[in-house]
Amino acid sequence: MFLSTCEHLLYNKELIRYLEESKFDAVFTDPILPCGQILAEHLSVPSVFYLQQIPCGLEFEATQCPNPPSYVPRVFTDNTDHMNFLQRVKNVIFDIPNFFLCDVVFQPYSKLASEFLQREVTVPDLLHKASIWLIKLDFVLHYPRPLMPNMILVSGVNCPMACLVISDFLSIPPSSLKKILDVLSCNKLRKYWSMKDVCRPHSTRRTK
Repeated sequence: MFLSTCEHLLYNKELIRYLEESKFDAVFTDPILPCGQILAEHLSVPSVFYLQQIPCGLEFEATQCPNPPSYVPRVFTDNTDHMNFLQRVKNVIFDIPNFFLCDVVFQPYSKLASEFLQREVTVPDLLHKASIWLIKLDFVLHYPRPLMPNMILVSGVNCPMACLVISDFLSIPPSSLKKILDVLSCNKLRKYWSMKDVCRPHSTRRTK
């Protein structure tokens, strides 16, 4: 479906003509679907990527960023950045399917890009040309790993700014405050879980 959408976008002559005439400064896109980068290459404009990660680790290959299995834990391994020998072996084993996954998922996009740009090109070649990678990670919540100079961590950029607690709220006695928080928590959670010991003493089923 995504490939078909990308193909219809790229071969929409009226839309492509509009984009060419508009003289945009850059393309802001998610590289998981490389259609945006194909378009940026056609328009000869810089591209800015916004992502958390590409499932098969293609961002490391595209940026030539070190990704050592000795201390960068792989997804679904439950490893930390401090691993013994067997955990490192497990890390390497989890890397093997990535090579096949990338070929299966991105090969159709490589073919489409080669046809549209009229030259032989691969998806890693396209992603390598990105100017900035905005990555939704933060070392406060994730294990440290190597980064390239054009990789910027922006975790939390979509979170709203916290509001200041009003002085009236702070003046509430602690005993009353605890009761208020219990009621608020109960009201929020009862839609999703059975709260038989808190909200609904006689409820034994999940409520929606």
